[in-house]
Amino acid sequence: MTDTIVIIPTYNEIENIEAIIKAVFSQSDTIHVLVVDDNSPDLTGLKVKELQKEFPDRLFLEVRKLKSGLGTAYIHGFKWSLKKSYQYIFEMDADFSHDPKDLVKLYHACHVGDADLAIGSRYITGVNVVNWPMSRVLMSYFASRYVRIITGMRIHDTTAGFVCYRRKVLETIDLEAIKFVGYAFQIEMKFKAYLKGFKITEVPVIFTDRTLGESKLSSGIISEAIFGVISMKLKSLFKK
Repeated sequence: MTDTIVIIPTYNEIENIEAIIKAVFSQSDTIHVLVVDDNSPDLTGLKVKELQKEFPDRLFLEVRKLKSGLGTAYIHGFKWSLKKSYQYIFEMDADFSHDPKDLVKLYHACHVGDADLAIGSRYITGVNVVNWPMSRVLMSYFASRYVRIITGMRIHDTTAGFVCYRRKVLETIDLEAIKFVGYAFQIEMKFKAYLKGFKITEVPVIFTDRTLGESKLSSGIISEAIFGVISMKLKSLFKK
């Protein structure tokens, strides 16, 4: 995995950041990590700087001045990574909801298999979610069903945030044109890749809700996902 980088966006993840970075590095001696921190008041960025002394050539940090949303953090990370020679670029949460051991499975789906985009899917083999209340499981599951109906994508977990991209996908998508910043960002990126004809594969993973820190989910993020999907689909039809 010498050509691989994992982008981890953070805001107040001091309880998780050291453990998640070391867990990622334990999967491969050559994998790299980029933390995009939104100037966390709990000094998450400072902890990353300390860890850079231990991993000087593998751990990188970009600090943004303001909390500007998940989507813009990933876009920042994508642009940074594309300036380097990485061929496989990951999205991953800092809170261990995504198991670092699954990085290899997603990598193999792209590197060994024929996937251009590999999704760590909670719903491809049923409902593989741990520690979520039933209300949130149902909301997430039916949100993905809703997105499938509206967009026509044959993806079971459209809001998944555990993703491996081949470099060419991010080079082809117009990152400047990505509009959404919350969970709808995840949908929009998959939809753009789908419209470009890239091969999308879902790899079954078990999603475990965070045990440390606070969730960033809000009603505004949910609303963006619900109404943004319709807008996104309509715009794609008018472009055709």
